[in-house]
Amino acid sequence: MTTDYFRRAPGGGKLYRFNGIWPELGAGVFIAPGARIIGDVKIGEGSSVWFNCVLRGDVNKIRIGKGTNIQDDTVVHVEGGGAATLIGDEVLIGHSCMIHGTIIGDRGFVGLGAVTMDGCVIEDMGMVAAGALLSPGKTVGRQELWVGRPAKKIRDLTEAALEEMMVWVVNYQTLAQKYLADFEG
Repeated sequence: MTTDYFRRAPGGGKLYRFNGIWPELGAGVFIAPGARIIGDVKIGEGSSVWFNCVLRGDVNKIRIGKGTNIQDDTVVHVEGGGAATLIGDEVLIGHSCMIHGTIIGDRGFVGLGAVTMDGCVIEDMGMVAAGALLSPGKTVGRQELWVGRPAKKIRDLTEAALEEMMVWVVNYQTLAQKYLADFEG
């Protein structure tokens, strides 16, 4: 592979061209070493993609808003000819998730090891718990908590739970900027 096929991202991860399309990164984005971002992917300002993630925008597009974090070992993909993956602002996606052809609204949360499948929607501030499986076409409503395999709604999220999620959003934004400063230093 030559550098006309891939580029180093801020933070050390790699960006790959696919079908003539390069990923696009907003200001202050951190892409950790080992992460691979491929094709039609746009990542908003201040977002972070952590170690060994794969974001593959090859047969459809991936869009990620501002201040979002996608944690280690997560795979984000799309449905060919169908569902793009659209992720809003200030979203938390935990370690080792599989996000496939899903829409996640602003301040949504996907817990460690969770799976979301084609055509799923997680509305603003909706939460899919750790280990959950959101089967195709399901919608997690605003401020709802879904758990299990397959996932089902168990309750609405409290204001305290939403505030705690925002603490983690800010923690990851701060940590990403520290990594980025070390990378650039």
